[in-house]
Amino acid sequence: MKTLQSGLTNKILIVGPCSAESKEQLRQIASGLSKFNLNYFRAGIWKPRTMPSSFEGVGSIGLTWLKDIKKEYSLKVCCEVANPNHVEQCLNAGIDALWIGARTTTNPFSVQDIADSLKGEQMPIFVKNPLNPDLKLWIGAIERLQKAGIESVFAVHRGFSLTDNGIYRQTPLWQIPIELKRIFPEIKIISDSSHIAGKREFVASLSQTAMNLGLDGLMLEVHNQPDLAKTDSQQQLSLQEFENLMNNLNITNTDENYLPETIEVLRNKIDNIDKKIIELLGERMVVSNQIAQVKKRLNLSVLQVNRWSKLLSDRMVYSNKKQLSENFTKELFELIHKESVRIQDEIIKKE
Repeated sequence: MKTLQSGLTNKILIVGPCSAESKEQLRQIASGLSKFNLNYFRAGIWKPRTMPSSFEGVGSIGLTWLKDIKKEYSLKVCCEVANPNHVEQCLNAGIDALWIGARTTTNPFSVQDIADSLKGEQMPIFVKNPLNPDLKLWIGAIERLQKAGIESVFAVHRGFSLTDNGIYRQTPLWQIPIELKRIFPEIKIISDSSHIAGKREFVASLSQTAMNLGLDGLMLEVHNQPDLAKTDSQQQLSLQEFENLMNNLNITNTDENYLPETIEVLRNKIDNIDKKIIELLGERMVVSNQIAQVKKRLNLSVLQVNRWSKLLSDRMVYSNKKQLSENFTKELFELIHKESVRIQDEIIKKE
């Protein structure tokens, strides 16, 4: 049976139910997962829910259940913490690793309290990205833990809450974890594909994307009876669905030493094309500068809505002919237009 660790590079695998609901529920799931090379068996004990009427977890009794799971199935266990009291209870219970949820990451005061409570401890801490796409907030949470002396700090990409998340529960915005990896190449990033997906039918595809991008592992929610789960029932996989995902997941090689010469040749072509793109953008902004001079002389507004609407529509039609997606073209020209407006505004404001 193929597992994540059977690939060319080692990956971190954190799997279990969204919430611990009963000792027997955990036993059934752990029994089914014990044949896989899990790094950690996960289960939420305290659940931060939007509505107080929702199931908010079983609380401290769940730690006893996790201790039993750890002993019976020789699995390392982890759960979410949101305050120093949670941390203390987990340390006393011998929990092997902790994760900090998105709501907590959003609050630097809460993260600092947790970091302070972990001083002198050495255990893996997994930090989920904040709810909003704020990379600095994510980095800040990681750095607070590192400054507390925690050596094993990991990032967990669980998607971002936008006004419109499309088909997913959370928008992946893969460029943000990619940028985190660029800034901190030593930080391992885990994909919480379940939370991004929101529906179990998307979990496998998102997990494969994470592997294709070279992320360092997966955090997945698996339940013995997903449809009856007390939390996040739609996104949890059954044990069979998880096994199918593992059997079909392709682990890509991230070692650049294995790159053939053909890729280097193609990369050189891309480098040359990128230089030309930058040169053309520079020329475009020179023209924007000239337009601003005319607008200033004629006392015209910077934004000409009809012109902008027609320009964007024309570019999107033309992009289809070049096999470029409309969304990409729209985002690209919105950025170009934003810079053009900034340049024109600065010129018109000058005395």
